[in-house]
Amino acid sequence: MKHKSPCYRGIPATLNYIPLDAPYNPSPKLTPYPSWQGNELGNCESGLNTVYRIKADKCDRLWVLDTGTYGYDPNVTNLCPYALNVYDLKTDQRIRRYVFRPEDIVSTTFIANIAIDMGSSCDDTYAYFSDELGYGLIAYSWEQNKSWRFSHSYFMPDPLVGDFNIAGLNFQWGAEGIFGITLSPIGLDGFRTLYFSPLSSHTEFAVSTKILRDETKVTGSYKDFKVVGSRGPDGHTTSKVMDDGSFGVQLFNLIDQNAIGCWNSALSYKPQNIAIVDKDDVGMVFPVDIKIDDDRNVWMMSDRMPVFLEAELDYSDINFRIYTAPLDTLLQGTVCEPEPYRPAVIPPQQPLVPQAPQVPQVSQRLAPLRYPALAAVTASPLRPKLYSPTSVQSRPTFSSFSQNVIPKNNGYVSIDFPAQPSVSYFTNGPRSSKNLWW
Repeated sequence: MKHKSPCYRGIPATLNYIPLDAPYNPSPKLTPYPSWQGNELGNCESGLNTVYRIKADKCDRLWVLDTGTYGYDPNVTNLCPYALNVYDLKTDQRIRRYVFRPEDIVSTTFIANIAIDMGSSCDDTYAYFSDELGYGLIAYSWEQNKSWRFSHSYFMPDPLVGDFNIAGLNFQWGAEGIFGITLSPIGLDGFRTLYFSPLSSHTEFAVSTKILRDETKVTGSYKDFKVVGSRGPDGHTTSKVMDDGSFGVQLFNLIDQNAIGCWNSALSYKPQNIAIVDKDDVGMVFPVDIKIDDDRNVWMMSDRMPVFLEAELDYSDINFRIYTAPLDTLLQGTVCEPEPYRPAVIPPQQPLVPQAPQVPQVSQRLAPLRYPALAAVTASPLRPKLYSPTSVQSRPTFSSFSQNVIPKNNGYVSIDFPAQPSVSYFTNGPRSSKNLWW
């Protein structure tokens, strides 16, 4: 299992892994990936500086985004340009390094997330990157080895929801734009849907990858981006992920609630159709990343970053946790649980040409027509829509966020099994902002 961390002072390696087949250890040691040499600070050609996001695809490639920086505001040092590094997980060798074009980067750029769009082959792969503070979306083609940048007002923060309350801290992150991005399964048209939302927003948006894959659509595609719906109050979310199976269920981290939410894309996107699959006010403070593996297991990481940025971490406590659970277990009993497959049965229909009526011999009155019943015919169910964009001009008003059904048993099994004492998240009171993303 890979783990990434910003390269602050005292952190020797920015990309590490934990062997899952090793003997159990409640606090396992991290091993640099691909090696110590591959994490050499300031080595732009062959090293990694600050890895912020990683993503593995079905071709055993690990996509690694290196921001090229060292430290955090106000003492950030730009050592190397933004670069995409791709590793072969079978050999642990880097097979490509791509430096983003100057046209893809603006002065405020901070790339927050990656989504990998695989088509019919390993070469037919695109990657999408959300520029949180530059308010852009960068598309990259593996086959062309080329990138291009989209701009849209939907990438910007909502000025009405820039107030955050996490771990007893109140602070304002009003500049945080497009952050979480994830892809739907392939649709009937052969393309996926990219779902996205700004960090400082409660609204979900979407666009077809048919648009993102086409460099000529960088301009003139404003109306191809759609509003999906609202999560309602306390709906700030960081990372999100979608089941790549046929059901299209999305999971997302709800940072205001120390929880993980879900939405079934067969339903409209509104608070009544959103549920909590798990919640932990101690272990899930700031759930920062979430993924689903090929065995349909969910992996979630929390790191208490707002406490580090806005106050002081208590280093005697456990501040970084990894949780895992089967996806089906988490969805059980919630509004997000997919309906079991039931073949639709068409009721018997009258034939187009009536047969001769059966007239009783004992009466001169005409009897009601009776026709032989037809055999039942089985029909396949329709494929659900991937999203339900609204068509109104103004943003609709939604009711308060509701936790529809919470399973009685926690589905998640924490990697750090020992129970932790109830302690304060920070040792001193809040101080001036040290937000990494400003």
